[in-house]
Amino acid sequence: MDASALWLYFVLLVGIIVVPGMDMLFVLANALSGGRQAGIAATVGIMLGGICHTIFGTVFVTGLSTLLPVVAPVMMVAGSLYMMWIGYTLARSAISVDTVEAAAARPLGTILAQGMLTCVLNPKAWLFVLAVYPQFMKPIYGPIWLQALIMGTMTVTVQMAVYGGLALAALRGRDALTDNHAATIWMGRGAGLLLMAVAAFTLFRAVRGM
Repeated sequence: MDASALWLYFVLLVGIIVVPGMDMLFVLANALSGGRQAGIAATVGIMLGGICHTIFGTVFVTGLSTLLPVVAPVMMVAGSLYMMWIGYTLARSAISVDTVEAAAARPLGTILAQGMLTCVLNPKAWLFVLAVYPQFMKPIYGPIWLQALIMGTMTVTVQMAVYGGLALAALRGRDALTDNHAATIWMGRGAGLLLMAVAAFTLFRAVRGM
């Protein structure tokens, strides 16, 4: 797989995952209520959800692009424009995490299953896959299964690093988000600017290849 494409995918991936959202809050809430083990179980569940999204992107999105090559450029342009819009809204936003509600302690298996469901049902994750995967997973880069394995590994690794780090930090991770509103606001805006820049570059590549 092309190294430059992997770097672009990595930037987009990190930009989406580090922005506080439902996955991050789920991990923090469970880490607060059940300790590090609960936080780690929640993280593993989110990672399993990431694997589900990778399978969806591989089978459906890439399969459609392979069977109908004329659709691929259109999907790339539409995906780039969508990611630019997401980046624009993030750059204008004032994201903050005011409270992280703790829940009653639950079995680790239940937390893991709920974490997977939380990630799978996250609409932003589905839209991310639909917009991004056709831009980076292409037959010219080699076997599709190998590309899916690489991108899926990158996804769960970033999820593990970000969410797992918060789970291990527990209270300190919660305080870093809830007490420092300026940090979370600028983190979201910075991620938005990164998404806009990368999306603009991929849009240029898509238009040039049409």
